[in-house]
Amino acid sequence: MDFDQLFNSFNDIKVGVIGDVMLDTYWWGHVERISPEAPVPVVALDKRELRIGGAGNVALNLVALGAKVNIFSVMGEDPDGRQLDQLLTDSGIDTSYIIFSAERKTTNKVRVISRNQQMMRLDSETTDDLSEVAETALFDRISDYIVKEKPAVLIFEDYNKGVLTETLIRKVITLCKANGVLTSVDPKRKNFFAYKGVDIFKPNLKEVKEGLNISLEKVSLDSLKNVHQLLRQQLSHEISFITLSEKGVFFEKDGYAAIIPSHIRNIADVSGAGDTVIAVASLVYAATKDVALFSKVANIAGGLVCEEVGTAAINKELLLAECKQLITD
Repeated sequence: MDFDQLFNSFNDIKVGVIGDVMLDTYWWGHVERISPEAPVPVVALDKRELRIGGAGNVALNLVALGAKVNIFSVMGEDPDGRQLDQLLTDSGIDTSYIIFSAERKTTNKVRVISRNQQMMRLDSETTDDLSEVAETALFDRISDYIVKEKPAVLIFEDYNKGVLTETLIRKVITLCKANGVLTSVDPKRKNFFAYKGVDIFKPNLKEVKEGLNISLEKVSLDSLKNVHQLLRQQLSHEISFITLSEKGVFFEKDGYAAIIPSHIRNIADVSGAGDTVIAVASLVYAATKDVALFSKVANIAGGLVCEEVGTAAINKELLLAECKQLITD
């Protein structure tokens, strides 16, 4: 594999991302005493940092790899929404299709961190499904994008915040199939079986157990192949791509299956790793149609971002170097 050529090809690929975008706020500080008001630590703030999270982090990873990215979501008409829109735009993500609604809050997850450990998280969000009016408006924008831009792949990033409704999911997948656009999804439990006919279905092991209501006591190639069949019975999808935490990743397509072990890492934070994995997997598959290759590259990418605290986009040069070193067949 000529990885230089592969990574250069990313610059010509158009990708759409649809789902729940969010603002990740980090308050970094230090603890020196316990509050006299309650038995809780007093965190003296040293700095405040704003990052792009959720579906926005998927888009951020794609841009970091060189792809041309449009994002589709509904955010609140609030300061958090304006701030997030600016962050997305400054990062090179096209936000022209985003809808701002007075009926919703922009999701903001505030994390208080001391000594690289999370002390507390505060969530401000709306989790109700989109209204019928907002859902129709969002679908119309996706339709317009697919007809005009002809993207290679559309990624669903579902965080159960209400943007991806069952009706919208079904209509968008049908639209993509009619226009030859690949689809991939990082699902959550609420809409787990709504993604019928998707090309790449990427849950993690915990989500698979909960979705199928199975214990899966032994994680082996045979047990995961059985999981793929159980998923296929309900989804009729093309590829199962399951992340297995420290055990690596599993893929299966048309009877071709394997477990790819993870590489040894100094894990600092797993936040956002799934975003990176779905972004890299979708982009590599759009470029090559090679299920084993996208699994190997995404496996490396997921490990790399876990070495940083908080959500972080993949480093293209570092990923390229590790692919050359670690993928030899």
